[in-house]
Amino acid sequence: MSSIDDLIGEHCPGGVEFKRLGDIVRIKNGKDHKTLGDGEFPVYGSGGIMRYADTYAYNKPSVLIPRKGSLGNLFFVDVPFWNVDTIFYTEIDEAQICPKFLYYFLTTVGLGEMNQAGGVPSQTQSVLNELEIPVPPLEVQREIVRILDNFSELTSELTSELTSRKKQYSYYRDQLLSFEEGEVEWKQLGEIGEIRRGTAITEKETTPGAVPVVGNGPTHNYFHAESNRSGETIVIARSGAYAGLVSYWNKPIFLTDAFSIHSDNKYLSTKFLYYVLKKDQERIHLMGRGAGVPHVRARDFESYKVPVPSIVEQASIVGILDKFDALTNSISEGLPREIALRQKQYEYYRDLLFSFPKPEEVTA
Repeated sequence: MSSIDDLIGEHCPGGVEFKRLGDIVRIKNGKDHKTLGDGEFPVYGSGGIMRYADTYAYNKPSVLIPRKGSLGNLFFVDVPFWNVDTIFYTEIDEAQICPKFLYYFLTTVGLGEMNQAGGVPSQTQSVLNELEIPVPPLEVQREIVRILDNFSELTSELTSELTSRKKQYSYYRDQLLSFEEGEVEWKQLGEIGEIRRGTAITEKETTPGAVPVVGNGPTHNYFHAESNRSGETIVIARSGAYAGLVSYWNKPIFLTDAFSIHSDNKYLSTKFLYYVLKKDQERIHLMGRGAGVPHVRARDFESYKVPVPSIVEQASIVGILDKFDALTNSISEGLPREIALRQKQYEYYRDLLFSFPKPEEVTA
């Protein structure tokens, strides 16, 4: 950080000038994209790239700022693009400010919390124009961009590596759990296991405790003092957006609006069964029934057929998949943890780099 400190000391010893965003950029509305043909130019909405079109609205570096929806979802674009009416683009005066410097600074101001309307979050040009933006000399801006680009590149490399590992994991999982006709015996879950419904409970009915209450989602809902499942448990979310979601728990839980599957360990290890069902996750999601809220039925799993190799082979497969799973999905180890640490490091230095003193603070 000494180089940036030296630059700031050399070029702005009296503090850094702050300007209105409206004095350094022009905020422009997006337009409808439905009449555009398909092509090579990205079309942005507040959620990101929607499609690729045959023409563009702007062809200079720009920071895109959502007008509706996910207000904090900023984008820096340095290729020709089109943007729809849910997101603004900016025409940036590059004689005053580097586009990438402006992007990095705007990620620090909490735009996602600046909702100007009830209902769907929205933002207005008048509010954005009044934002105060630090405008140090361009040499300082470029050095800050260089530093933050290096941090971002490290995170991107790790994220790309994680994506590759997930693909690799899925490939090996599918290979390990694909069996030729006659290679293994197949049995219905109802023959070698038991399916149990959870117990309805609301948060108000719980008593203080540390047992996670697990229902229709990827994580627990709240906590309770008692458990109704212990040891290894496979949970199938019963209804809602996560209907059919398969999860694995290896600690006491209180199961509510979902059901659990308990295999006879003489035939099928719990973890092996979890991996088999997780491999079929998309198929299980499609088992959701009902015209309104989708839901899966416990009795449908009684006839669900699963492969039953030898216990020794199951243990070998589980050992391999556990290693891949730890590397790709664990919170406490592997690449996700490294990415989270890198992101915290990036945010720390980003906020530090943008802690410019104003001229009045220097002279006070």
